[in-house]
Amino acid sequence: EHEDQELLSLVNLSNEFGEVTAAGNPADFIPVLQYLPSRTMELFKDINRRFDTFVQKIVQDHYTSFDKEHIRDITDSLIGHCQEKSVGDNTHVQLSNEKIIHIVNDLFGAGFDTVATALSWSLMYVALYPDIQRKIQEELDRTIGRERRPRLSDRGTLPYTEAFILEMFRHSSFLPFAIPHSTTKATVLNGYYIPKDTCVFINQWQVNHDETLWKEPSAFKPERFLNPAGTELSRPESEKVLSFGLGKRRCIGETIGRWEIFLFLATLLQQLHFSLRPGEQVDVTPQYGLTMKYKKCESFRIERRFAAASSP
Repeated sequence: EHEDQELLSLVNLSNEFGEVTAAGNPADFIPVLQYLPSRTMELFKDINRRFDTFVQKIVQDHYTSFDKEHIRDITDSLIGHCQEKSVGDNTHVQLSNEKIIHIVNDLFGAGFDTVATALSWSLMYVALYPDIQRKIQEELDRTIGRERRPRLSDRGTLPYTEAFILEMFRHSSFLPFAIPHSTTKATVLNGYYIPKDTCVFINQWQVNHDETLWKEPSAFKPERFLNPAGTELSRPESEKVLSFGLGKRRCIGETIGRWEIFLFLATLLQQLHFSLRPGEQVDVTPQYGLTMKYKKCESFRIERRFAAASSP
């Protein structure tokens, strides 16, 4: 059991948020329903209030213990930026305390669940496909070794690991729809008239499983993203995967999200081996929600691959 109460609070809030939003809000489709009492909306508002309180406490604690000579994380960095600008002339670019709270809120709210879900699916796939796990670990051992931890600078030297992550994004499509957007003016798309202020989504799952784009889309094959020699990623194939939306309004956290998933996954697979208990079947049917997850699995076996190294 984890004893970090701050982390546990975040996990619990994230789980509650996912459960409440899983069914959607009927008022989005039948606007008159917004005037009727809704237990779901009350729960949604309560979770957001508690999450705001959680973030405000984190930011306040950082202000109390802030030391510009020892920046610990992005919250410290934002506070430092705010203080630097407050003593300069460019007051129009200052970050207020309220804006810092909103930024941290966005980072936690949008980044925590998606990265955690990506890692959860990744570990399930390597447990289901031990040969794929072996290839990733052989690449890690060959390229990085066991004396140090993976770094962001290693990404370009680990094509199979990168291909696996792309296939995890494509095959699971755990973000089936991009965040909803609204049209700013009436338009026509492929012959369809779309009025102004229409709520629109990108169906990422459909694109990622389109048989005209992918050979055997239901099969899990990281190799589809590699060149014939298996030595580097195929850019045309990589760019077909949709996970972070499209265009100018695509997810602004895409870069940091990809970095986090790569670092966490490479570190986990360098150090640990994941498997399922022999003879036990697992149900990986996605459970629909803001992000799609499989049912809770208690069949995982996790073993150290080697003694922990002391090197950074």
